[in-house]
Amino acid sequence: MSDRHVFEYALLRVVPRVERGECVNAGVLVYCRARSYVGARTHLDENRLLALDPRVDLPGVRAALRAVEGVCAGGDAAGQAAGDDPGRRFRWLIAPRSTIVQPGPVHTGLTADPAAETERLLDLLVR
Repeated sequence: MSDRHVFEYALLRVVPRVERGECVNAGVLVYCRARSYVGARTHLDENRLLALDPRVDLPGVRAALRAVEGVCAGGDAAGQAAGDDPGRRFRWLIAPRSTIVQPGPVHTGLTADPAAETERLLDLLVR
């Protein structure tokens, strides 16, 4: 029996001006059903984002990214989603939306350690 489990992940993108279609990767969401894990890690390259839109609402973007991390963490930080299971929280976070912070498409993989995978994907795809 393998110690690796299927996981799903999606990038978090900041889209400062929807009409231009430009974005900056700013985080990653990971869900592993077998481990009841949902996690998010974010990293905002503010200079890159300001290059796309010098008037972007940086405090608002930071707050939105913190909110995603809070929903994944559960507890009081998750607000109304606190009572939801990890899979439901992940599905809610990856639902298409037209806000400045948007989820990308969902991809899959195998991992023995979903938390370490979250950090690895952040380094590979965001930083």
